[in-house]
Amino acid sequence: MRNHLAINALQNLLFCVPKAAVLHGKSVCFALQNSRFRNAKTKLVFFVGTIFTKRWRFYNTFIF
Repeated sequence: MRNHLAINALQNLLFCVPKAAVLHGKSVCFALQNSRFRNAKTKLVFFVGTIFTKRWRFYNTFIF
């Protein structure tokens, strides 16, 4: 029984160290994705506003 507990404890240690490293790497990747998404989202709002504003001015100039 004691031997089984020692083996179980060692297995947990061997599993937890790589698990922590992998989870840290995943957290960093998600943070990078979120920052890229946020940057793209703010640029998209700017470009859509610019495109629709120019299109609206074009229609107002030639239609009315």
